[in-house]
Amino acid sequence: MFVVFLKFSKHKADAPEHMAAHNAWIAEGFSDGVFHCVGSLDVGGGAIIATEESRAALEARINRDPFVVAEVVDAEIYEIDPNRTTPALEHLKG
Repeated sequence: MFVVFLKFSKHKADAPEHMAAHNAWIAEGFSDGVFHCVGSLDVGGGAIIATEESRAALEARINRDPFVVAEVVDAEIYEIDPNRTTPALEHLKG
């Protein structure tokens, strides 16, 4: 399981220009079964919980995010080996 933090970068002001393409990229992640949760961070930027891909495949996907391409955000990817979950999140164990 991966947690991705998308933190605003040097071209943050360009976010509105790329929002539609970014939202389409997020929809694709859900459609592909890779993204399980996407949301905004209280400090700005966003976060994604993802599974079902190798780290290399996820990095390639993240690098196609229009926000990343346009340097609106910088991405940080953290891999988590979930040992315990609630029954509702059991599928995140992989």
